[in-house]
Amino acid sequence: MNERSARRFDPERKRRIIDACLNVIAERGVAGTSHRVVASAADVPLGSMTYHFDGIDDLLHQAFERFADQTIDRFSRRMTAASNAEEACEQVARHIEHDLLDTQQTLNINLELYTLAARNPAYRDIVDRWMAASRTELERLFDPSTAMVLDALIEGLTLHRALGRMPQDPRAIREGIRRVAGLDRTTGTIKAV
Repeated sequence: MNERSARRFDPERKRRIIDACLNVIAERGVAGTSHRVVASAADVPLGSMTYHFDGIDDLLHQAFERFADQTIDRFSRRMTAASNAEEACEQVARHIEHDLLDTQQTLNINLELYTLAARNPAYRDIVDRWMAASRTELERLFDPSTAMVLDALIEGLTLHRALGRMPQDPRAIREGIRRVAGLDRTTGTIKAV
């Protein structure tokens, strides 16, 4: 089979295009993402773009959906490992440090999604679904109000990292999470109100 035939039958092509799209978004932002740039990054013919996607918005939406789904899955796996509030606080810290802020690429894609969703309501379903999934995980071990504030803390720390204001000491992140969760420093249990 020659290279041209191999390219024609490529069941992974759509996945490669979406992966390339996320890489382009991380490098150039949404504004610098086009069919031509993504096709080049994915090493596929330009015609593949219109075959697999109904336009650039469809491509962007599917790429951001994949990114959100991967993040939701990672957070769910982390929170499933927690059996009490103290363990949940540690899993939240690890999610911030290793899932949301592990690379500049992840951070850039995250911020591009928020910016796009703020400007274009067609992308808010992704962010809404992501936030609802996060809150559902948090509400397994925290009351809804605490879960909402913890979720906001997670998002806020992401923005602080983007702006270079993230605490360098991981203990500071953990202490902030514990405070929001209402955990007593000495007992590791939620303080009575």
